[in-house]
Amino acid sequence: MKINYHSETDSLYIDFSDTPSVESEEVREGVVLDFDKDGNITGVDIQHASKKLDLSFMEMNAVPIGKTRLAS
Repeated sequence: MKINYHSETDSLYIDFSDTPSVESEEVREGVVLDFDKDGNITGVDIQHASKKLDLSFMEMNAVPIGKTRLAS
């Protein structure tokens, strides 16, 4: 999973998979889910993220360690 914040557009994208998305659906104003060819969620795009979320805090709980890789 990758979490990317783009300050120039104030959007937060959470990438759940490396699988390409083939379809997107806006589920609420400014919140878009991306789906792969099998209907699985591949990512979430949150537009105007700083107005919808507290971007100063992030906590991860009970994350399975398995094949975790950290990227910088």
